[in-house]
Amino acid sequence: MTSDVWWKNAVVYCLDIETYADGNADGIGDFRGAIQHIDHLDRLGVTCIWLMPFFPTPDRDDGYDITDFYSVDPRLGTLGDFVEFMQVARDRGIRVIADLVVNHTSDEHPWFRDARSGRDARYRDWYIWSDEPEPDDPKGIVFPDKENSLWEYDQKTGQYYFHRFYRFQPDLNTSNPEVRDEIARILGFWMELGLSGFRVDAVPFLVEQVTEAGDGSLPDPHEFFAALRAFMSRRDGSAALLGEVNLPYPDLMKYFGNDLGDEITMCFDFIGMQRMYLALARGDVRPLAEALNERPRPPKDCQWATFVRNHDELTLDKLSDSERAEVFAAFGPDEDMRLYGRGLRRRLPTMLGGDMDRIKMVYSLLFSLPGTPVLFYGEEIGMGENLELEGRQAVRTPMQWTPNRNGGFSRADPAKVRIPMPSGEYAPEKVNVSAQQRDPGSLLVWITRLIRNYRDCPELAWGDHSVLDTGTTAVLAHRADFEGETVVAVHNFGEAEAEVELTLAGIDSSRVLTDLLVDGTIEISGDGRARFGLGRYGCRWFRVSTPETAPADSGDVD
Repeated sequence: MTSDVWWKNAVVYCLDIETYADGNADGIGDFRGAIQHIDHLDRLGVTCIWLMPFFPTPDRDDGYDITDFYSVDPRLGTLGDFVEFMQVARDRGIRVIADLVVNHTSDEHPWFRDARSGRDARYRDWYIWSDEPEPDDPKGIVFPDKENSLWEYDQKTGQYYFHRFYRFQPDLNTSNPEVRDEIARILGFWMELGLSGFRVDAVPFLVEQVTEAGDGSLPDPHEFFAALRAFMSRRDGSAALLGEVNLPYPDLMKYFGNDLGDEITMCFDFIGMQRMYLALARGDVRPLAEALNERPRPPKDCQWATFVRNHDELTLDKLSDSERAEVFAAFGPDEDMRLYGRGLRRRLPTMLGGDMDRIKMVYSLLFSLPGTPVLFYGEEIGMGENLELEGRQAVRTPMQWTPNRNGGFSRADPAKVRIPMPSGEYAPEKVNVSAQQRDPGSLLVWITRLIRNYRDCPELAWGDHSVLDTGTTAVLAHRADFEGETVVAVHNFGEAEAEVELTLAGIDSSRVLTDLLVDGTIEISGDGRARFGLGRYGCRWFRVSTPETAPADSGDVD
């Protein structure tokens, strides 16, 4: 019953080929460089690589402005290099998914060049046109620092075209059956080359009514996604869609396909992520506990995707103005650390002032929360950001492999490396893979241990979850039950040590709590109570066991 739904307990790792590793010493990351580092991901415990866009592009939006959906950007390699990457990943049991960016194209795409050549052009109806710009909703402008409208006037044809994102990214018209067929062909092409699925960019914007005079031809978005999922399932029954759906829970559930679960396979939990940062800022777990209690259970074959941050700004748009101000004050006190008035352009270690106890606690939380954990490259070593770069580029700096030239990212002359590394405490000399591999107390070793424990605890991915009363607002405890087995995770959001008492319904003194992260066994009273201490920003994972089956402490092994 669980063999084909690999996404339920996957470990997803997002990387950008352009910034991961340079294999030909030209200063730009490429598939050959990434191939050389897949063993790092294998040792880490990654089971699924998510590739950010690698298609041909003018690169005005970090690859999300695409000119050809059926090829590889020549700077990053060839289709042959892509296939070799897929083969090497498959050899290690790692699946690969890629960004599906079909909301829009580049304005340099051959389709759009044809479309703007005249009103009767072959691809004219592949885009959205209007004689007059429709009224703008300021909240709908995705990049308010760069754009002030969703419509751009095309001088040659005398009409306006719609762009939800940048003006050089005209939106595709998904009401056109030819466009929908082409999207399916794009999926089919890359699945034939081995992809196990796609991360769908900006899901709510993919199918939307944007003109006042709709002709009724726009498909229902849920019929559209159900059709895409059905197409993928016919090609490969285990293929998955990972959706960027930043909506309140009731609206988001529709994109799973409600109870049917026949649309988006995994949806990111943006609400839980934002409440987590509010809880961290306050040292009070209640905002996150409330989110976990509010979060609906996904359909049987679907899953939540949990994350600490991604490649975009760390959005706080679902918090109230006062709540967002609290998070800004705690983690982005300078205006330059913020973006669009709604998010942060920083990585976790810098936001937490390099406090390793607190950083490790947050990643322990990530891997114990109900859902599939998603890592952004560099998180496993605690990379920082470069605020001298524009906008969201601050967190998209090259991967730091060694303390040597260019952080081991490239053998090229440093002047040829387009994106500069962070400096200071987060420079490659201080933060890199090779040093942390040799340090048993490093973040890399810690996250590797967390992944191993997460994969050893199917309860976390498959179980029924509940938030437990800890008697203190600084400590979050949650419980996962699956097929008669129970795992309990406890996290201290406070700087002070805490004494915790849990009551575990249905469990008595015939069982014990065995710590999975460190040595130790906790007795349980006859009425299901267990007491134990937590250090500052401490975290503990317990398995409920009988004394006879409890795992051995390391000191018990000769």
